[in-house]
Amino acid sequence: MELREVDKFYFKQSEPLQTCFLALRSMILAQSPAISETIKYGMPCFCYQNKPMVYLWKDKKTEAPYLLFVHGNLINHPGLESGNRAKMKIFPVESGSNLPKKEIEELLEMAIFVLKSQLKK
Repeated sequence: MELREVDKFYFKQSEPLQTCFLALRSMILAQSPAISETIKYGMPCFCYQNKPMVYLWKDKKTEAPYLLFVHGNLINHPGLESGNRAKMKIFPVESGSNLPKKEIEELLEMAIFVLKSQLKK
């Protein structure tokens, strides 16, 4: 059986990044049955009702993983960082430690709420 492109992404990551990304993947997909996963721009993209919601990626220099929220500018959360981005915001995580599950679930709920609002327009 041939691996999907998205599965190949995870399995080519080194540890502890691979374990971190796989845990984040599980958390995101468990948030709603309306969330699907694909590869966009070479990274996993999670879509809510086929609209991009959040990406998994890593810092180019430090390889520190983060969640990249597509409509981060519409989410008010102290853990999000905009950097030099106008629309998207990131939520950095540490790959070698326990993930802040409650905080990530809260951010995902907010991102779904924003997308639902966008879909109604």
